[in-house]
Amino acid sequence: MVLKDKVILVTGGSSGIGYSIAEMAKNKEAKVIIAARNREKLDKAAKELSAFPIVCDVGNEKHVTECYNTIMKEFGRIDALINNAGFGYFSMLDDLDKTKFEEVFNTNVVGAALMAKYAARIFKKQNYGNIVNISSTAGTKGYAGGTAYSATKFALKAMSECWRAELREHNVRVIHVNPSEVQTDFFVNSGRGKREFNPTKLIGEDIAHSVISALEMNDRGFITELTVFATNPK
Repeated sequence: MVLKDKVILVTGGSSGIGYSIAEMAKNKEAKVIIAARNREKLDKAAKELSAFPIVCDVGNEKHVTECYNTIMKEFGRIDALINNAGFGYFSMLDDLDKTKFEEVFNTNVVGAALMAKYAARIFKKQNYGNIVNISSTAGTKGYAGGTAYSATKFALKAMSECWRAELREHNVRVIHVNPSEVQTDFFVNSGRGKREFNPTKLIGEDIAHSVISALEMNDRGFITELTVFATNPK
């Protein structure tokens, strides 16, 4: 896909990996829409990126339908959904908080499914589209304390495979991306504290490069799944 003038929606686009993807897509002259819950952060990012902002809680179906109604009114189509919105909750099993467990599932799993549901309806009518699910290496292997977060990313992988089976006949590419540790505000937002910047570890730009490169592959083929590791982290 040639990204110039393509309409690309990035959820969680006001910061972190989503911001980097939106920025790189804009550099390719795509028409970029960023969606996020926090109006202040969203407007700031949209101004910096020259992107179109939509306030949207992906776990709220009313928000999701309004998001797509706005997109179709403003742009008339959508070429790619980048399902990036998500957060982490980490706890040992015997300390698991049910409310936090449900909250992380509502965003990371239910939210991703709702965004894809309404994108798929448009893509089927267009007979064309792309869904990129930003997952994690936590969705390939469990670990102590990862019950909630890891489970959401395993679920996202399963959904990616299901959507791929359903949508290929409609010329829709479903691409699943597994970043390893990326230096964003993710750790702070998950309650695990700030970490010092490490130049040997991944940054958002690295994941953005992977996503944009996958989208730019000729439409006759696609990468089903890719995993991104730091080369030699210290």
